[in-house]
Amino acid sequence: MAYDEVLAQRLHDRLGDDPAVTAKKMFGGLAFLTNGNMTVGVHADELIVRIDPESVADRPGVRPFEVGGRRMNGWILVAPETLDDPVLDEWVALARAHAATLPPK
Repeated sequence: MAYDEVLAQRLHDRLGDDPAVTAKKMFGGLAFLTNGNMTVGVHADELIVRIDPESVADRPGVRPFEVGGRRMNGWILVAPETLDDPVLDEWVALARAHAATLPPK
């Protein structure tokens, strides 16, 4: 499965200078990990975000992330049509804040 390389570049532009962040191919897309913990990524043409499950409000274009029919608690997908720069920045900030609460791997 191909992934949206433009979205991947937008994420890299926001995260690429942080030495704690690495990129890794996962789920048929590209994930950005902070200290080894998945933070954000690209799945097909959607943004995948790992955040505190309690922080997800009912927002337009957001749905749970599922792998093999199993819902991944705390991981969401965000539709590409909602991802203007300020919205993308907000999701990245939420994901980075959550990753900061996790122990390094």
